[in-house]
Amino acid sequence: MSVIKLKNMQFFGYHGVYDYEKEVGAPFEVDVEIETSFAHAIKSDDINETINYDAIFKLVNSIVSNQRFNLIETLANAIGNQILSKFEIQKVLVRVRKPKVQISGILDMIEVEIEKSK
Repeated sequence: MSVIKLKNMQFFGYHGVYDYEKEVGAPFEVDVEIETSFAHAIKSDDINETINYDAIFKLVNSIVSNQRFNLIETLANAIGNQILSKFEIQKVLVRVRKPKVQISGILDMIEVEIEKSK
């Protein structure tokens, strides 16, 4: 098995528990790590034998930008489920970060991580 990583994809979405988060929106960052075999792709040097990074990016963008969730845990789960169902992979790890979090304290960002497999 090998891993394909898409790191720090950046999107804008309307996820959050509070009304202002759902109205104003916020930036979100997403990492996706896909575990799959590169054997056929390495032999053929053919994009059709591997995971198309652009297709993954577009799928994640669609989920983050067009759907709405209260929790980033639910957002990460939706991304993982969609990737597993649409691509021939064994396992996916999804990290979702929300850099602009309103809390009573100093914090760079909040991040959740979810791993899903077939």
